[in-house]
Amino acid sequence: MSTTAERLYELLPAIHRIRDAEQGYPLRELLSLIAEQVAAMEENLEQLYDDQFIETCAPWVAPYIGDLIGYRSLHGVAPSVASPRADVANTIRYRRRKGTAAMLEQLARDVTGWPARAVEFFQLLGWTQYMNHLRTSAHYSPDLRHWEQLHWRDTAFDTIAHTVDVRHISSGAARHNIPNIGLYLWRVRAFPLTRSPAVIDPDIGAGLRFRFNPLGTDMALYNTPETEEEITHLAEPRNVPQPLARRWLKAHLDDYYGPDNSLSVELDGNPPQLIARSLVTICDLSDIKDGGGNVVAWAHQPAPGSGLLAVDPVLGRLAFADAPTTAPLVSFHYGFTIASGGGEYERGAPVPVTPLQTVQGGAALQPALNAVQSGGTVEVIDSRRYVETPAITVNAGSTVVLRAANGARPLLVASGDIVMNLGADATLILDGWIISGGTLTMAAFADTLPRRLVLRDCTLVPGPRAAPPQDDAPGVIVNHAFATVELERCIMAPLHLVADAEVSLTECVIDATAPDLIAYRGPGVDDLAPGGALTLDSCTIIGKVHTQQLSLASDSIFVAALAPAGDTWLAPLWAERRQIGCVRFSYLPSGARTPRRYRCQPEEGDTQTRPHFTSLRYGDPGYCQLRQSTSEKIRRGAHDESEMGVLHGLYQPQRETNLRVRMDEYLRFGLEAGLIYGS
Repeated sequence: MSTTAERLYELLPAIHRIRDAEQGYPLRELLSLIAEQVAAMEENLEQLYDDQFIETCAPWVAPYIGDLIGYRSLHGVAPSVASPRADVANTIRYRRRKGTAAMLEQLARDVTGWPARAVEFFQLLGWTQYMNHLRTSAHYSPDLRHWEQLHWRDTAFDTIAHTVDVRHISSGAARHNIPNIGLYLWRVRAFPLTRSPAVIDPDIGAGLRFRFNPLGTDMALYNTPETEEEITHLAEPRNVPQPLARRWLKAHLDDYYGPDNSLSVELDGNPPQLIARSLVTICDLSDIKDGGGNVVAWAHQPAPGSGLLAVDPVLGRLAFADAPTTAPLVSFHYGFTIASGGGEYERGAPVPVTPLQTVQGGAALQPALNAVQSGGTVEVIDSRRYVETPAITVNAGSTVVLRAANGARPLLVASGDIVMNLGADATLILDGWIISGGTLTMAAFADTLPRRLVLRDCTLVPGPRAAPPQDDAPGVIVNHAFATVELERCIMAPLHLVADAEVSLTECVIDATAPDLIAYRGPGVDDLAPGGALTLDSCTIIGKVHTQQLSLASDSIFVAALAPAGDTWLAPLWAERRQIGCVRFSYLPSGARTPRRYRCQPEEGDTQTRPHFTSLRYGDPGYCQLRQSTSEKIRRGAHDESEMGVLHGLYQPQRETNLRVRMDEYLRFGLEAGLIYGS
C-alpha cells in the first residue's frame, strides 16, 4: 500500500478494519484505488501553489505570469530566453534599473547570449567645461603618454573624448552624440585547446622555435572571458573574448598566464611541469627576411642561456632561449564563430559501441583499430598529435567508431591515403577528429551491398591557400557506388564521390580554398565527372560543384565561379538531372544549372546581391561569417528568417531582433541605441 492509502485505512474505525481482515481486505483494496486519486489531487494542489511563483511554476504558466507584467516573448535562441522563465523573472529587476548602462549591458547578454558591453557615448564627448560641472577625465586631447588609452582607441573600451557626430547611431555610421548608447556584441567565441604539443618550426631555430597551432601555422591567441561577479559591473577587456595584444598581455600577464587562465606552457612529463611566470616574456616574434625574401630568423629571440621563454600572442609563436628538455605542451584559446569541426566542446552522448579501446599520449592508433574490426570503439582522450597513416578495416555487418572524447581535440597527421576497407553492410563513424595531410579513401568493392561512412564534428583540413591557388586536394574519395556518406557539423576539404553514391551534409563547410576550384565532383582524373546525389542543409560550399543529382539544398550558400579563362565546366553549380530535386532559400552563383528553385538568391535580374564574408581562410576567427554589409536577402533569407549558410543555426538575425525589441522598452526617454559588433 502507498503512504496515502495507509493513512486513509488508519482513519477507519477498528471494527471495520477487523471485519475487512476477516474477509480478505477488500476494503483496503478499495481505499488503495481512492488513494491514487487523493494523491493526484494533493499533487495538483501543490502545483497550483507553485504556479503562483515564476521560480517554481510549470513551463506553460510562465507566459501567463509574463502577460500580467506586460512581458513580450522572444525568439528562443539564447538559453536565457529559450524558456521565458528567467526572462520573466528578470523583468521586474530590469525595470527597477531601467536605463542604466549596467542594466542595458546585462539585458544584451541575457537576450542574445553574446558577451556585451554598453557604452554611453555622450560620456565621451569633448566639450567646453562648465565650471559648476567639471569633468576632469574628459580631456579634449588624448594624453599620448598614456598607452592604454591609445590601445583601446575606437573600441568598446575607448575612454578618449571625441567630437560630436549628429547622425543617427542606427545608421551605423555615427556613434558620438548626446542621445547615443552603443551596445558592443562579440560573436566570435574563444575555444580552448588543452596540453597540445607545440609544433616546431622546421626551417629555423634548431629546436628553439615553436607555434601554438597544432597545424604549424600562425594564429591569434584569445583570452578566455571571465564571468562578471557583480551585475553593476560594466564589462572590461577580461570579460569578453578577443585576441590578445602584445603590449596589453605584457602589462597584465599575471591575469592571463597560468594553468586555469587564457594560456600556459608546460614541459611534457608525469606530471607536466609549468614554466614559471617569471621566465615568460611577451614580445614580437615576427619574421626577419633576407634580401631575397627568405625567412632567416624571428625577431627578438631570447638570448641563449637566459632561460627565458618568449611568447607572441598575435602570431601564436613561442621561442625558447635554450632547447627544452622535453616537448613543450601549450594550453590556449583560439577564436571561432561556431562549434563545428573538431574541438574541445560538448558534442553530445557518444555512440554506445563496445568494446572500448582507449588511446592517449600520441600512441599508435593502428593496434587499437585492429582490435575492433568486428565492432567497437577507439576513443582518444587527449588533444595530442597522432602522426600516423592508419588503415581502417570494418568487418561485414559491424560498426566501428573512431572518436575523440568530449573535451578532447586530437589531430591525426597523415602522410598519405587513409584506406577504409569496409565489409558488406559495415559502418564507420569518425567523431571529433582533425585530420591533415591525408585523404579518406574507399575503394570500389566487388559486391553491390551498401557501406556507410559517418563523420561528425570533424575537420579535414582544406589545402593551403597559395598564389596562384593549387588544384583541389580532396579530403574524401569514395569509389563504391552503393556507399552512403553522412557529414554533420564538419569542415571538409573537397569531396570526390562516385556518381551512384549518396551524400548528405548538415551544417558543414566544403572548402576548395577558392571559388573557381572544385569542391565536389566524381573521383578519378576526369574533373568533369559528376559526384553522387547531394543533399545539403545549412551549408557553405566554397568552390565549384558538379553532382549527378541535387536532391535538396536548403538554407545554403554556394560560393562558386568559373575560371576567368579556359574553364571547361558548363556552370559553377552543375546538376546533371535537373528534373529531380529542389533548391530552396539558398544563394546560387550566376549561371547555376539546378533543379527547380524556391525563394533563392539572387533573383532574376539582380546583379548586386551576393554574400560578403569576414574571411574564407580556414583558421581565421571569422571563417565563413557573413559581414553586416551583406544584403538582408541573404542575412535573413533562410526559411525561418535566419541567415543562409553554415551559421544558420546561430540565429543571429533573431538575436538582433530580440535585443532591439527589448531596447525599445528599457531605454530612457530621448536615447537611441545602436548595435556594434566587436567581432
